[in-house]
Amino acid sequence: MSNQEFVVLGQGGLDACRPGLLAAPLAEDQAAELAKVFKALGDPVRLRLLSMIASRAGGEVCVCDLTPAFDLSQPTISHHLKLLREAGLIASERRGTWVYYRLLPEMTDRLAGILTRTAGQPAELPT
Repeated sequence: MSNQEFVVLGQGGLDACRPGLLAAPLAEDQAAELAKVFKALGDPVRLRLLSMIASRAGGEVCVCDLTPAFDLSQPTISHHLKLLREAGLIASERRGTWVYYRLLPEMTDRLAGILTRTAGQPAELPT
């Protein structure tokens, strides 16, 4: 994977300066954007696709290598990949007849930051 950063156009992105989920209540716009990302991750096929892309040596994978891993049609796999792309989790690049996918680590880093409890913050048990 190159050191180049990939930008997802048409998306506001999660504001990294906002406090994490456990530090303060989410703003309405941030909650709406996060819900889109979590919805994309809430499907087992999409979660597996993201894992396959993220763990691929070289940082990218051809759709032709993803499709055989599932008992689903190519259009269905393409639909799942589109939803991951729209959520800002992956980027794609067409090369001839094939499309190659790569993880957008800035989104997964943002998710990790939002869900991480800051040091010194007490863990509360439900009552």
